[in-house]
Amino acid sequence: QVQLVESGGALVQPGGSLRLSCAASGSIFSINTMGWYRQAPGKQRELVAVSLRGDSRNYKDSVKGRFTISRDNAKNTVYLQMNNLRPEDTAVYYCNADVLHLSGNVRRYWGQGTQVTVSS
Repeated sequence: QVQLVESGGALVQPGGSLRLSCAASGSIFSINTMGWYRQAPGKQRELVAVSLRGDSRNYKDSVKGRFTISRDNAKNTVYLQMNNLRPEDTAVYYCNADVLHLSGNVRRYWGQGTQVTVSS
């Protein structure tokens, strides 16, 4: 089994910054893709940023230039640096990881979510 634990969510004023972290632990051989999603009240969960194993990264258009995803493979951790935050960024942020187990199976795991609120 694998656990993903997120941290870093908070209440921040518009224009402020936050850094989210997500650490994976458990029965992990390696991790392929790690990503961040968010879900605002009354809306569907949407992809914010994804980091493929290697240097490839993809972002939702509205966060390009403001958010940066990075990862520390040695620590099985993914980060989301969020700058110039806007009220529309308010949501619960979830991380996920596509974990390769020793068995050869790949399974996607999700964190429990961390609340980000952008408000004055």
